[in-house]
Amino acid sequence: MKNKSKIHPDILSNNYIEITNDLAYAQTYYPQSKTKAYLNELALFAHQSLYKDKKIDQNQLIDFFLYKVPKSVYTNRKMLLISFIVFSFFILIGLISSIYDVNFVRQILGNEYVNMSLENIKKGDPAAVYKGGNELGSFLGITINNILVAFYAFAFGIFFSIGTGYILMQNGIMLGAFHYMFYQEGVLGKAMSGIWIHGTIEISVIIIAGGCGLMLGNSFMFPGTLKRIEQLKIKTKEAITILLSTIPLFITAGFLEGFVSRLYDVNIIISSGIILISLFIMVFYYIVFPYSQAKKYKWKIKN
Repeated sequence: MKNKSKIHPDILSNNYIEITNDLAYAQTYYPQSKTKAYLNELALFAHQSLYKDKKIDQNQLIDFFLYKVPKSVYTNRKMLLISFIVFSFFILIGLISSIYDVNFVRQILGNEYVNMSLENIKKGDPAAVYKGGNELGSFLGITINNILVAFYAFAFGIFFSIGTGYILMQNGIMLGAFHYMFYQEGVLGKAMSGIWIHGTIEISVIIIAGGCGLMLGNSFMFPGTLKRIEQLKIKTKEAITILLSTIPLFITAGFLEGFVSRLYDVNIIISSGIILISLFIMVFYYIVFPYSQAKKYKWKIKN
């Protein structure tokens, strides 16, 4: 441990606990041994290092996004994957239902919204709904709404994951019907160039929040070797860590929908660029980066 000039505080803390346990055993059964003296020296070094780290308190925000969030994501990667699969499944249900039931889109999206969209399509502006209202007001309203949807997807997980499943179902079916409506009218490409400017991040966050909700329900139903309340506390902490990382995304998605999506028809290259950059950020930070950090820190986590 002394040979490592740089070691993460969490790893150092775990090592310190193991060393002090071994030291206590050595002091009891081998009080005169050299092993006891060596362990005592290591424990002292680890304690001093931990105390120094606490005192210096290096940038916790950087540590949060570069270590704690990726570790929580990696630890719970299966729940996040299940959330993605469930959401995708209900998108498919929404699409299929729309194909075989001519009234399904109106039942899901409402007559008023469908009629407005059809009118906009006739005018050659399928995503005109994002051009209405005040930019700042739209930004604030959209951000708050996105936060509420994500919060419900997370909090309802406590009801044995059923509540989270319902939120994923509701939004997935709606998204499937929504896409089919534009496809049926032959303007899917143009409409999506506006909708997915903000939708890439918005939908990704709903899936992430859904995964956090499943973490709660799964921990309560299948606590493993721990007591239910203990496992629930652990998973709640990890889920909140992941959710906190999405706060900048809520703000970004709200900003894009309030200020940028309304300009979708100005330049298709710019619109496509924003969508691709957003997708890259989500895939990199919540899929690629956690695996990279797991390899770097040698996380051995069974999930």
